[in-house]
Amino acid sequence: MNAVVSASGLSKRYKFSAALDGVSLNIPAGRIVGLIGPNGAGKTTALKAILGLTDFDGNLSVLGFDPRTQRNALMEQVCFIADVAVLPRWLRVSEAVDFVANTHPRFNRAKCEAFLARTKLQPKMRVKQMSKGMIVQLHLALVMAIDARLLVLDEPTLGLDILYRKQFYQNLLEDYFDENKTIIVTTHQVEEIEHILTDLIFIRDGRIILNADMDSLAERFSEVMVNADRAALARSLHPLDERQIFGKSIFLFDGADRATLESLGEVRRPSISDLFVATMKGTYA
Repeated sequence: MNAVVSASGLSKRYKFSAALDGVSLNIPAGRIVGLIGPNGAGKTTALKAILGLTDFDGNLSVLGFDPRTQRNALMEQVCFIADVAVLPRWLRVSEAVDFVANTHPRFNRAKCEAFLARTKLQPKMRVKQMSKGMIVQLHLALVMAIDARLLVLDEPTLGLDILYRKQFYQNLLEDYFDENKTIIVTTHQVEEIEHILTDLIFIRDGRIILNADMDSLAERFSEVMVNADRAALARSLHPLDERQIFGKSIFLFDGADRATLESLGEVRRPSISDLFVATMKGTYA
């Protein structure tokens, strides 16, 4: 199957820095991909390139289209929710639905209205009367009613409380995602999307430093909690990271023999957050 996103040597330079530095990746259909990195790492630039919102060097194909020259055709197959859900404050819910219905050929009005019926949004309600969470609900209802093959989410739940955030991702899984659709999401709240991801990409200084599916990550990385008397032995195995908690040391290993680690202490799978912190140390130095 052809990749939904295929990039090689993808680069984007600004005056004093490289936002993207020779990025190569392939994202197949039916995946939920977390693109994770610190501020300024290149996440948003990568998404803009995929959406045809910025020029770039190198090769990039999205759903078989070149975003630079075929953006109109591409955007019939793609939906996007940004970190700031901007809608005119005077706009009513019904007017937003009418606008998308009259402009997007793959919009399903009945599906959108069914999504909205599960919220507190009313047809005559204006954007200026909505909370940020309600605005995001409106955006999500409009987007999920479009039969798009690729959904791009850039910090989609920024500023929302935990109830709205959990509902947002639950709706995505239950009402949008299937084996023919692909989702790319960036967020700093990585612990909240860990359970829905199929793939994880870490980006730092415009370069991909980790690109793997979640199953292989579980096999590759391990954490072990070690008592003080065995800490020196653990350090001799060259861990990626070490941190202290309650008088014990927790070491993060990449590709270490599990039996060896079990002889040192309690072994567990690291969270994405712990893996992120370990691989990004020094970024903010």
